[in-house]
Amino acid sequence: MSDEHHNPSSGLKEIPSGIESKVFDPRDPATGSGGAELSDACVVKRGNQWWMYLAGQAKGYGATDLYSASLPPDAPLSAQSWILTREADGNLKPLADRSRSRNWDGKGGRHCPSYVCGRDRGEGKWVERIYYAGGAENLWGPYTIGFLEWNGDEWVEQADPAFVAEEEWELGSVYEPNLIYHDDRWKMWFVAGFNHEDYLVHGYTESRDGRTGWSKHEIFAPPEMKMFDFCVREGNGAFDAVFARVWMGKDAPPAETGLWWCRAGNPSKKLSEWGTPIQIQTAENRGWHSGPWKPSFQFDGPSETRAFIFFDGVYRTEDPGPFPFAFTVGCLEIDLWRNLRPQSGSIWLKLDRTDEP
Repeated sequence: MSDEHHNPSSGLKEIPSGIESKVFDPRDPATGSGGAELSDACVVKRGNQWWMYLAGQAKGYGATDLYSASLPPDAPLSAQSWILTREADGNLKPLADRSRSRNWDGKGGRHCPSYVCGRDRGEGKWVERIYYAGGAENLWGPYTIGFLEWNGDEWVEQADPAFVAEEEWELGSVYEPNLIYHDDRWKMWFVAGFNHEDYLVHGYTESRDGRTGWSKHEIFAPPEMKMFDFCVREGNGAFDAVFARVWMGKDAPPAETGLWWCRAGNPSKKLSEWGTPIQIQTAENRGWHSGPWKPSFQFDGPSETRAFIFFDGVYRTEDPGPFPFAFTVGCLEIDLWRNLRPQSGSIWLKLDRTDEP
């Protein structure tokens, strides 16, 4: 499934086509969801195997939890063949218990996982973590941000969140964390506010150990931009980022709604230093998704230009009740560098590429 779209807001006449694939859909048996409603994919390679961490409701109701899926060991990255991790009885297996974290992620659940490996200066060792937003009382927030940590055998929950809202513009809720470990610091981009009230603002902060001493929370993107997730990946001497621009209004979404790509020489805390973003996907209704959000991407292959961008989608159902929608996970497969070129005058890092014409 691929299409080209007019994109007046990015300066390109058309958005080059990519391959769109459905990964998980609770109402499509072919996806292996088994009725589970899953979203918020975070994709990472650990050792010789690709893993996907997701948030969702195993039986379509209740507080959300975190789950996993994987490709076979040594298999290349793909939009297909993901197998969900299940218990012996066939139910989805949560990543971690809630015995210690229930006070801050119990009733509202766990949302939007973000995997990162970095050095914990306090403990003096390298650690693997999955950061996520936790809701103490309600699925819709307010949220705080904490993490699970790998102890060598399993993911372990923490008794307290690692990051909470402090600034007036955050309105008491922080969520959608996206982290990298760079320059001896845990660097986090996050959303603040309440998207269901059509107010969200993107923030940035960093810490030496990823759990304490966070720097002053700074605004990375203003509310009017409606940025939702800023996923950063390092590779080939630069940093690429894919982010979503969302629309919460009841009328048709504007042209800029969808997924965007940008790049920089360093993972700056200033959006202006990421050059001129280029739109790579619109909000066009595909039947199984519209208005994509929560991108998580990785490059695979020797050229490191072919990107697999996993994203959330939603479609309307005929179910009665206040929320007649179903969440899906999709993937956009696109060769970013070959298909897209920076606009003249953009602040872009030009790399030597053997695949350039």
